[in-house]
Amino acid sequence: MNDDVRNIVLGLIAAGISAALGWLARTYLWRRKLRRKQEFFGLPENSESLLVVNRDPATSEPAVHRFDVFALLELSALIKDCGAHLQMVTQDATQQGFGERTEFCVGGPASNRRMLAHMAAMLPGIRVNIDPEPGPERGAFQIGGERYRLEPGVSEYVLLARLSAGENTRPVFLFCGQRAITNQAATRYLARNHERLHRKHGNGTFVLLLKVVNSQAYGPDLVELVADVTRAAQAPLPAAETVRASHRAS
Repeated sequence: MNDDVRNIVLGLIAAGISAALGWLARTYLWRRKLRRKQEFFGLPENSESLLVVNRDPATSEPAVHRFDVFALLELSALIKDCGAHLQMVTQDATQQGFGERTEFCVGGPASNRRMLAHMAAMLPGIRVNIDPEPGPERGAFQIGGERYRLEPGVSEYVLLARLSAGENTRPVFLFCGQRAITNQAATRYLARNHERLHRKHGNGTFVLLLKVVNSQAYGPDLVELVADVTRAAQAPLPAAETVRASHRAS
């Protein structure tokens, strides 16, 4: 074997080794990224999850608003990426306990009884005005001592929460918006930012207040993080705020 042939063979061997090492590295990084994603969502391979759908309060039929359907499609893609399975149930047909399966609950308390139960049990520092009568306080969020009013199509708010009861339980994700389009905005925000959220919050509980800006022009895409309201959401409302919230609902 002359020098030229030997150099060609050695070059081919080196290229093959480099390609194999590159493939192994990419596979390792992909698998690590997938494991972190599965860990954050509580969705190991072939696990079961629950999608709790709300109803459209604008209709008398048990219909789902089209923006909530879009939100469910985004969540379905996340679940599929983790290699998990999903069961979709309506808000009035859910009887499982907390933490048995990963749960994704979509819709405000006016359209989703399951959301109402979760918030009452685990987020006592949040009140949502569910008065059906038109008015400036309709749909407003009360979080601790702060109030966030709805301006349809201009400035709208949504709560994105990951609730965990312990290390050996599955999380519950809440998408509680003032309008259906904000629910979709929150699911899209979670899909785009779950890695950053995992780095910051780990596998614990967090509650984020998001603002959807000018949805009449930009749809669910322009979303701003207003604040991490975890501490305020988990603490009881001041007595005066509780009284005012009860008065508005009556």
